[in-house]
Amino acid sequence: MGWADGHIARLTTGETVQFRPRGNSMVGKISSGDLCTVEPLGETVLATGDIVLCRVNGNQYLHLVKAIQGERLQIGNNRGGINGWVTRRQVFGRLIGVAP
Repeated sequence: MGWADGHIARLTTGETVQFRPRGNSMVGKISSGDLCTVEPLGETVLATGDIVLCRVNGNQYLHLVKAIQGERLQIGNNRGGINGWVTRRQVFGRLIGVAP
């Protein structure tokens, strides 16, 4: 069970979610404890720089789309780290708001 399981479940039913993630991997875009609003992915066309709630190699992240290669998306943090490649099936929502 991961930290975002409940949020992912709600996103898959079409609900927009809010939560306060902890950690420093997204500093500069999201600070630890900021209130993040994430909407279901739906038919949204993703672009490099979008922040998404996703699952990479079994881990859950609210991280950046770093690159797009056909149907694949490279996910990474805001400190230069790369988590790996996923398809849209592993992306559950897109960040639409951040507040302290």
